[in-house]
Amino acid sequence: MNEQQIQENIPFCMFYAGVAALNLIACCYLLLRRGNAFAPDTTPPLPLRRWAAALFAAAFLSHVWWYLFDVHSGDIHSVYCVMVAVPDCVSLFTTIAGTLLAMLQDRKRPVWPFVIGTAPYAAFMVLNLAYPESHYINIAIAYILLFYALFTIYMIHAVRQYGRWLRDNYADLEHKEVWVSHVLAIIILILIISEGFDDGNLTVSYVVQVNGLVLTGFLLWRVETLPQLENVSVEQAYSPPAPETAQEPELPTQAQQPLVIPSNIGQLLAERCVGTQLYLQHDLTLSQLAQVIGTNRFYLSQYFSRQGMTYNAYINNLRIDHFISLYRETASSQRTFTAQQLAHESGFRSYSTFGNAFKQRMGQTVTAWTHETDKSKSLS
Repeated sequence: MNEQQIQENIPFCMFYAGVAALNLIACCYLLLRRGNAFAPDTTPPLPLRRWAAALFAAAFLSHVWWYLFDVHSGDIHSVYCVMVAVPDCVSLFTTIAGTLLAMLQDRKRPVWPFVIGTAPYAAFMVLNLAYPESHYINIAIAYILLFYALFTIYMIHAVRQYGRWLRDNYADLEHKEVWVSHVLAIIILILIISEGFDDGNLTVSYVVQVNGLVLTGFLLWRVETLPQLENVSVEQAYSPPAPETAQEPELPTQAQQPLVIPSNIGQLLAERCVGTQLYLQHDLTLSQLAQVIGTNRFYLSQYFSRQGMTYNAYINNLRIDHFISLYRETASSQRTFTAQQLAHESGFRSYSTFGNAFKQRMGQTVTAWTHETDKSKSLS
């Protein structure tokens, strides 16, 4: 929009400025506030908090740069366009990649390949400056859309890896699940596509700003509610660690015989996890359980794998068995109770997590099972 168009669209300009200001406020909040206002009991990963703050800062600067460009130039074939578009693209894609990858705590994934990936965009924009009558700017836009689409495909693969890692190491998955990363990636993709087709049409411009507003709120919620997990990489989780105690057998190298899992892990689990009802502890991790039974996380992970289950499934099955026993005992005593209370007493921090695990294990919802159980009891 030129200066005259801006004056004619004061409501949109006010909305545009409001979205920019909200990004700046979100950036300052993440950088300056030590506590967590949205989820006081949650400590989010510090790298994620910093990357998200950088993304909000980049979004704020993007609004400022393009506003100044529209007011003072508006010529897409000018040097001003290159000076705005290239830094804007590099900063946004760097912070987008850094933020989404920081949500995946199973390993550190480098951001620099995605920064280098923006170089062709910069080259096409420079060519557009040298040859203004050509279609290099359209090629640049098409390239950046393709580039982010490929990044989205990479994120799908990385998130699937992260999901498997979570289920192999954690029993409580509330606010650790992976679907939010998919949603954020899709929202950003829609935002980028919308901006790619924003040729000054006011309706499209509103869509872009509303999408950005949704992204800001959703990302801020994700940063505040995602807990910091153990700083254990995939390589550490799935490759033989050093022996933790003098009694523990040394792990073999590639030239030695295949790894032999200690034969008494099942007995140790029965004694120190099932017998003591350790599984009722909230946020019990694979590492903690391995330490309790006197082995290491690699042996224990391999044990569950050879049993055809994940650590998450093992703990949840024990908790569901406890819930069933507790439900029948409490119902027989005719005490007042709720399924939510019993689920919490059975080790589940979240009732939604319990409901999903129960349906997967029992083949029916908690409500259907309780009705069926109560009906059978009344008939007997």
